[in-house]
Amino acid sequence: MDVAAEPDGLVRLSWSPGTRVTGELAEIAMARVDAVNGDTENPLLVAMRLTAEVTRDARMVFARKCSANRIALLGSSAVDRVMANFALGVRTQPVPTRFFTDEAAALDWLRRGR
Repeated sequence: MDVAAEPDGLVRLSWSPGTRVTGELAEIAMARVDAVNGDTENPLLVAMRLTAEVTRDARMVFARKCSANRIALLGSSAVDRVMANFALGVRTQPVPTRFFTDEAAALDWLRRGR
């Protein structure tokens, strides 16, 4: 997992292909996003291409409010879309959250929401 901020404040969270995202990993990821953001809220791009699984515990962590004010989930396959839709449909998200397969469209949506 990698978390980094861009000069305009946008934060990127990238999962390695094949990662099984557990509740523990989700907690670590959200703590890193919050640390990068500090006292501000910024848009978050989550690169989840070819993620193996997002566990129920992880979905519960992601359903809590963090320092992201908008979240774009970026995937590349039908499996990614199914996982994202399942996660988004199970609970109401604390901030606007959408799934994309096109990075430029995801970035445009995130930046328009500022």
